[in-house]
Amino acid sequence: MKRIFLFIITNLAILVVLSITLRLLGVDRILDAEGSGIDFNSLLILAGVIGFGGSLISLAMSKWTAKRMTGAVVIEQPTDPTERWLVETVRRQAELAGVGMPEVAIYDAPDVNAFATGMNRNDALVAVSSGLLQNMRKDEIEGVLAHEMSHVANGDMVTLALIQGVVNTFVIFLSRIVGHLVDRVVFKTEHGHGPAFFITSIVAQMVLGILATMIVMWFSREREFRADAGGAKLAGRNKMIAALERLKQQHEPSQLPDRMEAFGISGGGGSLKGLFMSHPPLEARIEALRALS
Repeated sequence: MKRIFLFIITNLAILVVLSITLRLLGVDRILDAEGSGIDFNSLLILAGVIGFGGSLISLAMSKWTAKRMTGAVVIEQPTDPTERWLVETVRRQAELAGVGMPEVAIYDAPDVNAFATGMNRNDALVAVSSGLLQNMRKDEIEGVLAHEMSHVANGDMVTLALIQGVVNTFVIFLSRIVGHLVDRVVFKTEHGHGPAFFITSIVAQMVLGILATMIVMWFSREREFRADAGGAKLAGRNKMIAALERLKQQHEPSQLPDRMEAFGISGGGGSLKGLFMSHPPLEARIEALRALS
């Protein structure tokens, strides 16, 4: 549950900071200028600014954040045959996928994992763990890299940010409406907003935020199937299956920071029947690949 808690808190923190900033600037006052109603159009615009603002800021900082959270070191000039092979493999796959050459990095972690991130498919970052390099054969690593390059080619980082922005917007919009109704109908506040509005809005935002997280995690699971299929096209289905089989054998709790886990090839667990899982079970992913024609 730790990763779920931190994922929700991170998103809420960004929303709260932007919300407070706009309130200090006086933007919130346009919602209740007359003290007797709510301006739905203005509320939706405000919710969109806050919701998409947080998501797009996170996306813009994704490469910088990923490097510092994982300690990933970008390979500027390969210093050994492994680094040289890694860079050349990514370069070849980038050409096949029709995207710009991403930065290639290695981060120190014992688990077998890799991730891709960045706001531009032609300026992305692909990083692999030291544990992956030590515990996988080259054909299996090639499958992992193809999976990550497929994420890049599909623009999954941007799409995920946009979906997060949409759900953030509706979380803010609906929570303010709930707070407004409770304040007016239950507590009979006639002018402005009383304490009930702010308390109820915060509670509603937390509850709706959990539901929104389920939607985002569902998309994350679906994109993994697409990235596996794309990886099979870039590296070959057998290499992609071999990579997932190796992950299944080596499966250990991910060492990626919680905010980065959804971007790894080997992703996190969850509870409540998998509603909070960022990745489908490896068995399901392998079966989906075997079913490809």
